[in-house]
Amino acid sequence: MQRADGEHVNLPSAREDLERQAPVPDTPQTRSPSFRLAFSDQDFLLHRDTRPVRLQLELMKPELKLREAGIESTVVVFGSARVPSPEEAEEGLAAAEAAYRQAPGDHDAGLGLARARRILERSRYYEEARRFARIVSKAGQDGGGKRRFVIVTGGGPGIMEAANRGAAEVGALSIGHNIVLPHEQAPNPYITPELCFRFHYFAVRKMHLLMRARALAVFPGGYGTMDELFETLCLMQTGKIKRRMPVLLFNEAYWRRLVDFEAMVEEGVIDRGDLDLLTFVETAEGAWDAIRRHYGMS
Repeated sequence: MQRADGEHVNLPSAREDLERQAPVPDTPQTRSPSFRLAFSDQDFLLHRDTRPVRLQLELMKPELKLREAGIESTVVVFGSARVPSPEEAEEGLAAAEAAYRQAPGDHDAGLGLARARRILERSRYYEEARRFARIVSKAGQDGGGKRRFVIVTGGGPGIMEAANRGAAEVGALSIGHNIVLPHEQAPNPYITPELCFRFHYFAVRKMHLLMRARALAVFPGGYGTMDELFETLCLMQTGKIKRRMPVLLFNEAYWRRLVDFEAMVEEGVIDRGDLDLLTFVETAEGAWDAIRRHYGMS
């Protein structure tokens, strides 16, 4: 006979055994690391040879939580962590202007002012990602217990924060898949706390980003954004992702400046049909319309 959690009734669960361990004599045997319960022995779990176990745990933990939350499908938002909100960008510009007024001939102050102006211009992507997440999240909510088109991001600042923020503003759940980095990335405050995860392995994190995905919205970004975009395109091109889904690139001019897709066709390294994997969009509304058309939604 089994309980609902799968444990046999006449056998103690691992948690019960861990919690009810009786005091043991202090002997060389009980002090030995080998005496520890394997699943509570951190040194053992962090051993080089238990890497497969750690990979499995990182795969399983978010999957169980997402299943419990009724997350049926997601929309992934990629983009730069270095895109601030317009309010933050305006504050940065004001500070740069003040510094330049105090030293109008200073070279560094002039560079700082020019950079602050570019950052303010780039902050429009933050607002677009925020609005896109509001539209998608509002449309994806229903009362049937299943949650569709749930926003998922890498969990950090910038475009990721904007998307989680947009979802929160319409009372929707959103997911954040954080990663441990040399310079620690703190989760942004708009992720649903119960759906805020942290990964050690980039590969498992990217797998979770795509497992329930029904569309990708890709905003201007750097190495990380390019890595996520092209890995997804490769998986779709090679059929490793079963169903085609919209890959929406915000700001066509930016992407065509960075990547000459036509040159790749001319060089014969991709087929012309591979360009159909991409859809360029300029606005949140245009992106949502592309998703609706793809899935035949009214």
